[in-house]
Amino acid sequence: WLQSVSQLSRKRMWKGPVVKGYGRGSKVLGIPTANLDAEQVGATLQEIATGIYIGWASVGADPTKYKMVMSVGWNPYFNNQIKTVEPWLLHEFPGDFYDEELRLVVNGYIRPEANFPSLETLIERIHEDGNLARAALDLDPFLATQSCLSFLQPSL
Repeated sequence: WLQSVSQLSRKRMWKGPVVKGYGRGSKVLGIPTANLDAEQVGATLQEIATGIYIGWASVGADPTKYKMVMSVGWNPYFNNQIKTVEPWLLHEFPGDFYDEELRLVVNGYIRPEANFPSLETLIERIHEDGNLARAALDLDPFLATQSCLSFLQPSL
């Protein structure tokens, strides 16, 4: 099943402050996301296809690199009107980190954005995507790109 993850021809490196989203990640889905402001991401957001991506993240002044899986798109189950960037850092954090700088290296693609018949099937698929990201990011070429986060130094 790891063959379903494709390497991006050009990795994306984004950074910006963590912003409040729709409030569904933790509360409705049980999956806390660290949202980036679509305007902060800029024109590259329009260039990237909607779907589910993988990569590496770091937060604030902490240089620790975390695996992440990320939704880019309209979230059809919720019928969003705005294209969003919603990374799920695959780590248990003690609290939220709104306004902290989030740095992302996006290096792989799992699947296109999809609608789901129920909230339960959506949550199940997000967890499957997370498991796939955890496994794929342990392998090259995905593993090697975590070093790119060093180029996105925290803004002090």
